[in-house]
Amino acid sequence: MTSREPTTELDSRFSSESSSATPWQEARAILDQAEIYWLTTVRPDGRPHVTPLIAVWVEDALYFCTGADERKARNLRQNAHVVVTTGCNALEEGLDLVIEGDAVKVTDRPTLQRVTEGFASKYDDPFRFDVVDGAIQGETGNVALVYKLSPATAFGFGKGDTFSQTRWRF
Repeated sequence: MTSREPTTELDSRFSSESSSATPWQEARAILDQAEIYWLTTVRPDGRPHVTPLIAVWVEDALYFCTGADERKARNLRQNAHVVVTTGCNALEEGLDLVIEGDAVKVTDRPTLQRVTEGFASKYDDPFRFDVVDGAIQGETGNVALVYKLSPATAFGFGKGDTFSQTRWRF
């Protein structure tokens, strides 16, 4: 599958004079390698809900899972708009990423199989899953729904000697 290449822009207002836009390929590598992500959903009353989770980057999208009765799943049933963040919590290094888009529930077996393979490869035990009835099931028997986040807009905040703010539009 070919990669979606976004329009890339450096926001000079929030960047060091000598900085340049971060290539999407670099941001994608961080999305692929990160171990922890922070998901923000919207509660029915409009308040944000933020929670850490694991995820995998497969075929130009970020996939995450949740139990059907968890707060994030209940939020997603009413409002698919989400933000996912990941990066480095140090000021002098790294690239922080903010991904905006809509989370779409995934139920087709071939995609779920690729996602379970991604989790097994990236996280190993205890994050091995089987595909069951349009969802995935862990070794403990817990069933989880899988969601796909294809970025609509993403932001990268480069830190260290040179600060940069890059926006990618898809």
